Amino acid sequence: MMIAEEKLHDPWLVAVWPGMGGVAITAGYYLMAKLGMHLLLEIPAAGFFDIEQVEVKDGLIVTRRLPRSRLFLWSDPEQRRDLIVFIGEAQPPARGGEFCRKVIDQAKELGVRRVFTFAAMATAMRPKDDCRVFGAAIDRDTLAEFRQLDMDILEGGSISGLNGVLLGMAAAGGLPGGCLLGEIPHVFAQIPFPKAALAVLEFFSAMTGITLDYAELREQSEKVEKTLEEFLVRMEHAVEEAHGQPGHLPEPGEKAPRPAAADRQRVEALFAAARADRSRAYELKQELDRLGLFSEFEDRFLDLFKEPGSNHHKP
Repeated sequence: MMIAEEKLHDPWLVAVWPGMGGVAITAGYYLMAKLGMHLLLEIPAAGFFDIEQVEVKDGLIVTRRLPRSRLFLWSDPEQRRDLIVFIGEAQPPARGGEFCRKVIDQAKELGVRRVFTFAAMATAMRPKDDCRVFGAAIDRDTLAEFRQLDMDILEGGSISGLNGVLLGMAAAGGLPGGCLLGEIPHVFAQIPFPKAALAVLEFFSAMTGITLDYAELREQSEKVEKTLEEFLVRMEHAVEEAHGQPGHLPEPGEKAPRPAAADRQRVEALFAAARADRSRAYELKQELDRLGLFSEFEDRFLDLFKEPGSNHHKP
């Protein structure tokens, strides 16, 4: 699709990469699925990524493709504010600043007015606690907007990775915006925590006026919260019973077994449902994540968003 074919209306850019708690990438995929976005363009990986390893599958060596960096578009049917979501499968191991400049240059060509990134903030919170959302702004107007929404302001520290670097490049390019960081429990920082993604999206919706159906994400959040809180309580009791002896908190759950034929049939059924109604795509992604199959089906999943979908979301 040629960029010139797209007539964008006051677009904002949101950029996400995989990271702690899966906060940013979960929020990005949820936006993409529920708004029925379609692929706008892809930023070439050449020069920023290289093949550093190969995979072995059933005894055979399989060469991995380079990580993809794509921009997806939602066109506001009321022509007030379009939304572009940048989804990076990985952060470049080097030349991150140059990569971010390329993203910002592309955003400016598209007429982007504001740039936001999503990220995670690990704290001593418990899984059952309400998730705070911290904000760090490029400009004073965005900072004032964060304060008006009663967002917790990040008074100091740093934002690691391209979640922060991209905003630095946006500032250098004269674009306003900021970062929304969802709070996650530090003891479970490497485990997906959709509750934080939900909190981030709720704040972002308040800023944009774009409403979303959060039913799936809220249900997923409640299940994960319950599982992690129960696990934490059990571990705390185990440590207490050990009379203060040093304890180790193993990660909850066991490695998922190899998917059965019935699981793959369900995946195919969900693919068919998502092709007919793109808002079902997040349900498909949840199932692929549960089965540990997302990397295998990632290309097919993203192919669902190559063209404008049948579900037309209105704010």
